[in-house]
Amino acid sequence: MDFELNEEQKMVRDMVRDFAQKEVAPRAALVDKTEEFPEENIRQMGELGLLGLPLPEEYGGGGGDYLSYAIAVEEIARACGSTALIFAAHVSLGCGPIYSFGTEEQKRKWLPRLCSGQGLGAFGLTEPEAGSDAGGTRTTAVRDGDHYVLNGSKMWITSGAIADVVTCTAKTDPAAGTHGISCLLVEKGMPGFIPGKNEPKMGLKGSVTSALSLENCRVPVQNLLGEEGAGFRQMLITLDAGRISIGAMALGLGQAALDEAQRYAKQRVQFGRPIAKFQAIQWMIADMATELDAARLMIYRAAARKDAGLRFTKEAAMAKLYASEVAERAAYKALQIHGGYGYSREYPVERIYRDQRLCAIGEGTSEIQRLVIARQVLGKL
Repeated sequence: MDFELNEEQKMVRDMVRDFAQKEVAPRAALVDKTEEFPEENIRQMGELGLLGLPLPEEYGGGGGDYLSYAIAVEEIARACGSTALIFAAHVSLGCGPIYSFGTEEQKRKWLPRLCSGQGLGAFGLTEPEAGSDAGGTRTTAVRDGDHYVLNGSKMWITSGAIADVVTCTAKTDPAAGTHGISCLLVEKGMPGFIPGKNEPKMGLKGSVTSALSLENCRVPVQNLLGEEGAGFRQMLITLDAGRISIGAMALGLGQAALDEAQRYAKQRVQFGRPIAKFQAIQWMIADMATELDAARLMIYRAAARKDAGLRFTKEAAMAKLYASEVAERAAYKALQIHGGYGYSREYPVERIYRDQRLCAIGEGTSEIQRLVIARQVLGKL
C-alpha cells in the first residue's frame, strides 16, 4: 500500500497551506469576533480555483480528485473553521448534487458560476421535524403544470440565506415514504422563497446558518434534480461524500489545536523550565499527534475509495466519526495545556474549541454515524 501523496496532491496541499496561513489565518479571530461572512477569503479561494477543486474542468472546476479536495478542506480548517465550513458545504453539498444528478443543462447553468465563486450553493435538507430522521421531510412539492409548488421550512442550512441555489428536498408523493422524496433546485429570488433568521451559534460564527421558508414557491419542472422519488437516495449519496469533507474539517481544527499546544508548551515556563519538558504535557501532545495521524489516514482512505469508484459509505462514516471525536479530544487537551490562558479569547484555542464542536453534530451526529457503520458491518438483520 502506498501512503504517500502524489506530486499533484502535494502541490495542492502546499499551495492551500501557504494561502491559508498567509491570508486566512490572520483574519480568523476577527471573523469570529465580528461574526461577519469572510467574503474576502471566499473571493480569493474562487480565484485560486478551490471552490470547484474536485469538479471537471469542462464545468469550470479544477479537475482535481476528491483526496486533493479533502486535503484543501483540512488546510483551510487549520486556519479558520468558519471559512472551512463555507468551503466544505459549498463544494460537497452545494455543487455535489448538481454534478452527480443534474442534467447537462443544469450543470452548465450552475457549476461554472459556483466553481468561480460568483455564487454559493447550499443543501436544504434539515427541517424543524426532520434532523437525524432525514426521511421525515414535511416540505411538499405539488405539480402544477410546468411548475412545482413548494411549501415547508428548512433550518440549519449553511449559507442558506446567501446562496444562489439551494437543493431542497420535498415530498412529491407523500404516500410513498422515502420513495416519494425529490430534490429541486430553488433559486435565490424566487417568489415564496424566504430566508429566515441566521442562527446565533456557539462557534463557526463567520458561516451563515439560516432558516428558510417556502411559501407557495413556484419552481420550474426543469429544476427537478434527476427523477421524482429519487431524492432520498440522492441525499444519502451526497451525505456520504460530505462526511469526508466534515471529517477533513475536524482534522484541520484538531491539527490547529495541536499546533497551538506545541507552540505554547515550548514558550510557557513554569518551575524554571518550559512546560514541554514535563512528561504530563508530552504525553498529551503524543496522544493528540497519534490520534490525528490515524484520523488523517482514515479520511484519506475514504477519499481514495471515492476517487477509485469504490463504495465508501462505511469508510466515510468511520472517518467522520473518528476525526470529529479526535478533534474534540485534541481541542480539550490543547486548552488544558494552556491552562487559564486557554479559557481566554486572546488565545486561538478558545475559538478552536468552540468551532470543532459542530463536527460531531453536522452531516449526521456521531450517533447516526455509529448507526450507519453498524448497518454496513452487520448487514440486513
